[in-house]
Amino acid sequence: MGVPQPAFYIFKCEQSSPPGMPKPSCVNPQTQDLFQHLAQTLMQKGIIGTVQPIRTSCMNRCNVGPIMLVEPGHVMYAGLTKEKITQIIERHIIGGEIVQEYVISSELWDEAISPEAMMKQMGR
Repeated sequence: MGVPQPAFYIFKCEQSSPPGMPKPSCVNPQTQDLFQHLAQTLMQKGIIGTVQPIRTSCMNRCNVGPIMLVEPGHVMYAGLTKEKITQIIERHIIGGEIVQEYVISSELWDEAISPEAMMKQMGR
């Protein structure tokens, strides 16, 4: 038997905009330790081997950050705090229930569109 693949990947935006930039940042002095909290909570629960936290750059949803994307499922959580991350781990990752009250609005994160469908929309 081989090494099992993770059941979940959690992509946490770690983009930090320089001071004075017009767009908000997912990482600022108040939120800079969220990734560490995510990883530590997974370790404390004993599930770090089956849940892979991954630092990412910008995922283009800056106005509702801090954000993270849970795969499988394309579930994006917005407005993160340590408390919300803990709830997401307990309820979604362990319990199997998407935490709807923390999910990004469908106006900002609607259903995926295939590359083929996108090309057709653009008339190509």
